[in-house]
Amino acid sequence: MNPDLDLSLQRIIRAPRAKIWQAWTDPAKFARWFMPAPSVLRVDRLEVRPGGGLVTRMSDDGVDFVPHLDAVFLLAEELERIVFTNALDSSWRPADAHPVPLTAEMTFADHPDGTDYRVLVRHGDPAARKRHEELGFAEGWGTVTEQLAAAVEAPGGQATR
Repeated sequence: MNPDLDLSLQRIIRAPRAKIWQAWTDPAKFARWFMPAPSVLRVDRLEVRPGGGLVTRMSDDGVDFVPHLDAVFLLAEELERIVFTNALDSSWRPADAHPVPLTAEMTFADHPDGTDYRVLVRHGDPAARKRHEELGFAEGWGTVTEQLAAAVEAPGGQATR
């Protein structure tokens, strides 16, 4: 990690890596946790494989949806690691990424209490990192990580919203 360019978070999630992987790879499960509540997420594409698309829309009222994320997966190592970037869109075209261009890496490792879940978000320059931090990286990514944990730690792995 480069502290001038990267932001990160870590959490022990009391669930096996397989449940977290499913929450990342099943569109219905992903939609339940990847957007801070009370906003709602719609998943248009979730192809967790190198070169696969990640396209989502968001809504504050559950009726009108606007673009949220159009990204591409760079790496998907089952039960181990997922990497995506919004610097390329799902069609592999250079993107004008908002609010900042980034590459996000999520890793899953065994832990005595479940899974050591880590997020590392890389930025191209210190200004982008600073902007992302000021826009609420810790709150946003922290909230969705809490929601992920709640979803996979709940009986049956289905947290409600």
